[in-house]
Amino acid sequence: MYPNPQDALPLPSRPNLAQYKKLAKDLVKAGNSGDPATVRAWAARWVERLVAHDGREVASRQQWIDRQVAQVARFALDRLLRGDAPPAPCALADAHFVIARAHGFPSWPKFASHLDSLSRASSPVSAYEAAADAIVCGDVMAVRQILQDDPDLVRARSMREHDATLLHYVSANGVEGYRQKSPQNAAEIARVLLDAGAEVDAEANVYGGGSTALGLVATSSPPRDAGVQLHVIDVLLEYGARMDRPGSAGNGSALIRGCLANGCPEAAQHLIARGAPLDFVGAAGTGQVDALRTFFTDRGVLKDVVTPAEITEGLAMAAGYGRLDAVSLLLDTGISVDRELQLYGQGHTALHIASYHAHADIVRSLLRRGARVDVQDKTWGTPPLAWALTGLKDAQAREARYYETVRMLVAAGSEVKSDWLASEQVRADPRMRAALAGDASTPG
Repeated sequence: MYPNPQDALPLPSRPNLAQYKKLAKDLVKAGNSGDPATVRAWAARWVERLVAHDGREVASRQQWIDRQVAQVARFALDRLLRGDAPPAPCALADAHFVIARAHGFPSWPKFASHLDSLSRASSPVSAYEAAADAIVCGDVMAVRQILQDDPDLVRARSMREHDATLLHYVSANGVEGYRQKSPQNAAEIARVLLDAGAEVDAEANVYGGGSTALGLVATSSPPRDAGVQLHVIDVLLEYGARMDRPGSAGNGSALIRGCLANGCPEAAQHLIARGAPLDFVGAAGTGQVDALRTFFTDRGVLKDVVTPAEITEGLAMAAGYGRLDAVSLLLDTGISVDRELQLYGQGHTALHIASYHAHADIVRSLLRRGARVDVQDKTWGTPPLAWALTGLKDAQAREARYYETVRMLVAAGSEVKSDWLASEQVRADPRMRAALAGDASTPG
């Protein structure tokens, strides 16, 4: 249901129910105009008034505004107009629902109750919101004081749809996006919450349900980027967090698999060292070849417990994370070198993925096994060579392994399109021009 909890709009500093009732009436009026542009203008005015409450950098703020306006307007149009022909008059109850959902609440009554509680500084809801803000800002003294004043708060749940406890906010994942921040003392704050009685394996209603603080922090970019991810993981494990809970990382995913799917290989390796169980995809993506072999019979045939989807995902993860031994093991057992994968969009191959990341050793191995350089992925309609050029651009660095990858693809017969040669990226890079020309003497 719209929105994902992390897309919820922030509340103003002094939310007023009367103002929201007027906002809903304005939406009904916009909806009854029958003009999508009028509804979008309503959404734009609302979102732009709230932008000051979002914690993003200025550079990304306009992108955030544009995305939120598009989402809110689309949801409002779907809810109010419902595709009726001729359209029925818009209902105020539907406008109420749109506003409540956009703020991350399951219904207008819950949203109204939340605002009523916030108006009273001494209410548990006000204390919970203050604690959540203190956690993401790293104000450990405020967290201690709030919990001392209300010890039961540590087990309280948010009124928002995600139903999170305060401990979930340490993960900077799944909760409202404007609170997805990781202070340098995140591990200390986690310890304070756990010492106060927080349930370490409490589940939040995000990513399909069942997500725990451990699963969320291990798959979260803010703590990874802040350099605190592994420290928070260690605190949670110290207090007994389980690594074997199905779906703890969301979407029914096992923990290690979730780490890989969310670009957190360091967390995956850290958890493996702490004894986290490995499924087929996790073993392939982390290059744990001995563990991977346990999914094969003595004759080198995959056991029935491994599904075709897991084979596809495992090969994609191994290629994406540069696990040459795992890729080789999978292909040695008869998996097609040109098997269609789904890691980035649809219909690409392991060669596409390895080329994008410039895992030159894997590219070389795949080409030796006969991987086709002319396969067009089904999302963008591009071959592996285009993926290598895109990868170099995304890497924002002229890494030698990209030139080697391009040279190999060209030598294997990949077509070099004139618009690639004419691109600013290539024209400004003599080494790439030489690689595309098939110059084997290009420095690598």
